[in-house]
Amino acid sequence: MTTIRSFFVAVAVASTFGLPVGAANAEDTCTLLADASNDGILLQQGECDRRMPPASTFKIPIALMGYDAGFLKDEHSPKLPFREGYADWIKSWRADTDPAAWMKDSVVWYSQLVTQALGKERFAAYVEAFAYGNADVSGDPGKDNGLTRSWLSSSLRISPLEQVTFLGRVVRRELPVDAHAYEMTEAILTRHELANGWTVLGKTGAGYAVRGGKVDRTRPFGWFVGWAVKGERTVVFVRLAEFTTRQQMSPGLGTRDKVLKQLPAMLEAL
Repeated sequence: MTTIRSFFVAVAVASTFGLPVGAANAEDTCTLLADASNDGILLQQGECDRRMPPASTFKIPIALMGYDAGFLKDEHSPKLPFREGYADWIKSWRADTDPAAWMKDSVVWYSQLVTQALGKERFAAYVEAFAYGNADVSGDPGKDNGLTRSWLSSSLRISPLEQVTFLGRVVRRELPVDAHAYEMTEAILTRHELANGWTVLGKTGAGYAVRGGKVDRTRPFGWFVGWAVKGERTVVFVRLAEFTTRQQMSPGLGTRDKVLKQLPAMLEAL
């Protein structure tokens, strides 16, 4: 957990002192826009077929699983108590947390309680049924931690193109979960209203690349994924940005902010 801990401590420091997110040495590895009705690619830039850890973008499938299984109830239930020993690298995580706060603050320990409530077999079955990336939830070799760690720079990987396919199935409600799971997952996702009338629902993610089976702390990456809605039209988007040096700020938030600035023009140009 050391590498993930040091990353989020850096994020917390940046937030506390109002430091800017993002950096000049970010490389936009992939940008994708797709028609949510049929997965038709509307815009593709960069390398979009290489798999990376999903990091906190995996909270979208965890939410779908948790609501479908009945462990998650609605936007504010269950509210779970924080306990010593849980991941607490960010101040907002050291508090009792409900589903809305979990998604907003990207609370790692809440995700882990949801997956543990599902259990290994059911968790793995959901990931397989979702056709989510490589569907490998084994975790770190020899550590038996897939239930709580597989999506955090570990065994689970997904490419931007696979993210688009998964999100398209979410929007079209093609996954094997009930209607309540879709409704509640959408309700807790972060919303952004763009000036040109589009509403964006999305999730950030950030972590470190894995090279040769080891976490490379000099290669952070950031995701921002989701969909934009205007009238009868829905467009799925994915941005993956990799950084060439270790960051002292959040690549996920930087990636999100950059996408939100660029999306209005990109969407209107379609």
